[in-house]
Amino acid sequence: MHISPHVSRGTPNGQRGLHALVRTKDGWAVQHAVATVTDTSGRQAARAEADSDGAVVTGPLEPGVYTVVVTAVGYAPIASTAIATSSGSAELGTIVLTRAGTVELPPPGAWTIDPSHSMIGVTAQHLGLTSVHGRFGEFGGRIDIGSAVEASTVTAEIKAPSIGTGNSMRDDHLRSPDFLDIERHPTIAYRSTGLSATGPGRWTVHGWLTLRGISRPVDLDLTYLGTGPDAWGGVRAAFRAVTELHREDFAITFNQILDAGISLIGATLKVELDIQAVQGESLPPA
Repeated sequence: MHISPHVSRGTPNGQRGLHALVRTKDGWAVQHAVATVTDTSGRQAARAEADSDGAVVTGPLEPGVYTVVVTAVGYAPIASTAIATSSGSAELGTIVLTRAGTVELPPPGAWTIDPSHSMIGVTAQHLGLTSVHGRFGEFGGRIDIGSAVEASTVTAEIKAPSIGTGNSMRDDHLRSPDFLDIERHPTIAYRSTGLSATGPGRWTVHGWLTLRGISRPVDLDLTYLGTGPDAWGGVRAAFRAVTELHREDFAITFNQILDAGISLIGATLKVELDIQAVQGESLPPA
């Protein structure tokens, strides 16, 4: 029996030929993988796309030896040998794909930022000599990983009054209209608009930052650090991102010029984010 080449997601008559599970090394299903089956003459006997569980199923095959090549965008292809029995079935087991040139990405779906295990820091130059470091203590957000990583999105909100530098007088000034103006603009928001790869495990996140009621395009230099289980039965993904903001873009123009002509505060701010996100729509109970 000859099986015409086609892409399928299963066998409606209940009979199946080749069966395999396509996974990453962390055990996540590769939903967009495609398995191409060729016989010893090099002729394509079947071709099937993985379903939502990463399962590849073709129609029955003629008994014999076949070569199976599994491919997926962003992964290195892998070839295996399968033997079809007299019933036309061939069990290939689990095929593990390795991400091409980078670490394994988180599985698609919603991920919730965990503020208790994350950090948003801001650094400003002081007197052109030293740096003042501040952190926001209250924030939250969500990362949605797409089946194609470029389709992923992120949204986040920061409570502006939660800024802290370790000096109460300075913190009060930062909350004033000279800087964050928290009475009129208590929330700082970020919404991504796109994602582009820049290297192994690195991307540029394109998006809009709204600060003091002013929205400006801001790109984040993002590094993905990995995924793993946590102590509470969940799965976490870790990211690090950095960017630089120009204060004047957000109408933060307060400054003092000293007698020597030196600015009290630098014109740019360095923003650093160390983020842990928990898989799912919400954080686990505290």
